[in-house]
Amino acid sequence: MNNTIQNISLSIGSGITPSRNNESYWNSNDIPWLKTEQIGEFNIFDTNEYISQKAKDDTNIKIWPPKTISIAMYGEGVTRGKVSILMKNMATNQACCNIIINEKMADHCYVYYWLKNKYEQLRNLSSGVRNNLNVDIIKEFPIYLPDISIQKNVAKHLSFLDKKIENNNKINVELEKLAKTLYNYWFVQFDFPNDKDKPYRASGGKMEYNNILKRDIPRDWRIERFIDIASITTGKEDANFSTQNGKYKFFTCGQGVLLCDKPAFSEQAILLAGNGDFNVKHYSGEFNAYQRTYVIIPKQPTYYSAMFIAASYKVSELKKGAYGSIVKFITMGDVENITLPVSDKYAHLFEKLNVIISEIELLKSENDELTKLRDFMLPLLMNGQVRVNSRNAINN
Repeated sequence: MNNTIQNISLSIGSGITPSRNNESYWNSNDIPWLKTEQIGEFNIFDTNEYISQKAKDDTNIKIWPPKTISIAMYGEGVTRGKVSILMKNMATNQACCNIIINEKMADHCYVYYWLKNKYEQLRNLSSGVRNNLNVDIIKEFPIYLPDISIQKNVAKHLSFLDKKIENNNKINVELEKLAKTLYNYWFVQFDFPNDKDKPYRASGGKMEYNNILKRDIPRDWRIERFIDIASITTGKEDANFSTQNGKYKFFTCGQGVLLCDKPAFSEQAILLAGNGDFNVKHYSGEFNAYQRTYVIIPKQPTYYSAMFIAASYKVSELKKGAYGSIVKFITMGDVENITLPVSDKYAHLFEKLNVIISEIELLKSENDELTKLRDFMLPLLMNGQVRVNSRNAINN
């Protein structure tokens, strides 16, 4: 049965960005507030920013309930058109088109996958100089609705893969927290396990003053600058270098990772965005990078994970001192002078961090394969080329 998105919706609309100049709108954690760059994952359970109840009262910004579908109508590059399902009460900015589905007519999860599958067709309806979507275009977008039981069955099979990806992402968040906690104990507080398996500093381990850090560090340890223990360069490509079905990772200054057809690097590397939000990533394998992305390749693989965490910790400090009046940026000198405490005797501690980061990368690789499988099955299921029966078998 053919319908439009508006016909199967209880409500469709966009959000509002409360004035950034009014601190009272942003000084509490009352209401989760979503930006377009967070859209793209299957389910969104939380946000990076919150607004106050006063902001809601003054602006009449709408609160969207769980199971709302949110589409990024415009934004930077690939952000446009990304789709997610909101899993808690949230407000959004004006670039999000939010849709509450009438569950008597359609399964919200099925509608999500329909929009995901038909995104290119939707994007072709964009208007304006920047080819933005708008709420009216999305309202009139057609959707085919089979029987509700078929909708739920199709959504069930596709969401199984997305939930596995989601679960792997959650595990990775916890693994990264663990790695950073250990780094803090071992290489910031210097309470790493000593020869008697006791915390070194707290147990009276010998310390001495270091002129670089301007604080005490364990005797026989040294402080190395990144310039001395890594090769540091930038990517050479512009943002148009990415391709939709590329074989290799393409790292830009954005949070997401794109694809490309030609690699330029093939090592364990730390990727530091030279502008934007100055995010830090790590990757092992062949890849390429944007011209404002710093590529940091350790000379000794032992320090790979510790250097990633050291760079992550340094980013907040670099943000405060970033240069540029309009577009902030980090210089090569800033990156070269990031420091890492090292010890030949305790090299095994660095390797323990490598084990954790390696597990994170394995789960990310698994997610890449699951995503390929999901994206392969998505059009086949949505177009009826394969079908699922009541026993959950997939048939041609």
